[in-house]
Amino acid sequence: MPHRRHLKRVVRQAGSLSVWRTRIAFWIGAALVGLAASALALASSWADARFHLWVKALPGLPLILTPLGLVAITWATRRLFPGGEGSGIPQAIAALQLAEHANRRAVLSLRIAVGKGIAIVLGLLCGASIGREGPTVHIAASIMYSLRGLANFPIHHVRKGLILAGGAAGLAAAFNTPLAGVMFAIEEMARTYEDRITGSLMIAVILAGMTALTIQGNYTYFGSYGVAMEPLQALGAVLACGVVGGLLGGLFSTLLIRGGRRLKPFRNSHPYLVAGACGLAVALIGLAAGGATWGSGYEAARGVLQGTTEAAPLYAPMKLLATLFSYLSGIPGGIFAPSLSVGAGIGYSLSALFPTTPMVAIGLLGMVGYFTGVVQTPVTAVIIVMEMTDDQRLLLPLMATALMAEAASRMVCHQPIYRALAQDFLVGNASRRGNSGRPSG
Repeated sequence: MPHRRHLKRVVRQAGSLSVWRTRIAFWIGAALVGLAASALALASSWADARFHLWVKALPGLPLILTPLGLVAITWATRRLFPGGEGSGIPQAIAALQLAEHANRRAVLSLRIAVGKGIAIVLGLLCGASIGREGPTVHIAASIMYSLRGLANFPIHHVRKGLILAGGAAGLAAAFNTPLAGVMFAIEEMARTYEDRITGSLMIAVILAGMTALTIQGNYTYFGSYGVAMEPLQALGAVLACGVVGGLLGGLFSTLLIRGGRRLKPFRNSHPYLVAGACGLAVALIGLAAGGATWGSGYEAARGVLQGTTEAAPLYAPMKLLATLFSYLSGIPGGIFAPSLSVGAGIGYSLSALFPTTPMVAIGLLGMVGYFTGVVQTPVTAVIIVMEMTDDQRLLLPLMATALMAEAASRMVCHQPIYRALAQDFLVGNASRRGNSGRPSG
């Protein structure tokens, strides 16, 4: 009997115009996410390369362009698309917990999606140490959530399906890592996972990924590496990358969370002074690092893994600080790509302790260790690195490194960074509503 009732329900839904309208709207949204992610990826790569070309011609340019650029982006964010600051993942997580549609609309809208994408490109054009991947999650969630008026989406799909599937599809399209997109939605964005949204989430990831692949081609984010490690050979590297990466990642998260909280009152009253000071700090760090810390860090990490670039001894801590100041400035920008770059630098520095271990392997372990230390999502970190490098032979060392890094990170940072930032946003949103009597962006 239960099977017969289920079959009748399936048949009824198959012939329902409302159901098909909802599905088509959802599929269109997923394709739009792939288009948006591809456009942002191409524009971001152009902006990153263009800034470095400018610096080659005018070495002192960052001392002027970076501070003024961050001030201008901060002004645009506050005036034109408030709610678009930072990586956007905390806003997407907070949107799942906001009870009222007006509050969710204040952080998930097409206006924010367009403004955030432009701001990311401008930030890279000014030399900020930011990534596009986290913002792509915010942009994707905004696009999917904006579809609520095109079809009769039930509240379940609005609050869970649309936002979660948008976030997963965004990460999948940004990194070309579909499994990581699904896992990130489960491990980070949602505290609980419901089986009823599995199909919608998977379809969104597949459609967004196919759209991105059609535009950008079938690529691996950091290239393919045929590398393996013997268990005993891996033990020391796993221990070092797990502990060092986890502690440094936890330190970065702690500095960002606590620094942001302490800086917030002053930033609210003097936002452009803070943006300018942070921009100057980013410029000075970049000059001291020979330009290596400007931009997302993608090229630096890829060069280290491929053996075409040697990382400076202090590259990792300098990139960490450049990313910290870029985030604290208040401009839109993510920490995914910069974190992977810092992790590659950590692996490069630690490789001197293990001369018989392939440098690529230690670089990948360093990436997993630091990335896990920052976001405290070990499964997502392992899947991202495996999918980005098209290699599963390091699965066990990567898993061991991630678990060790998570434990080390929690000793320094007791709450995952995105959960903490989302909670700060919810508290700030409640405070603004209490002061103004209406929702604020």
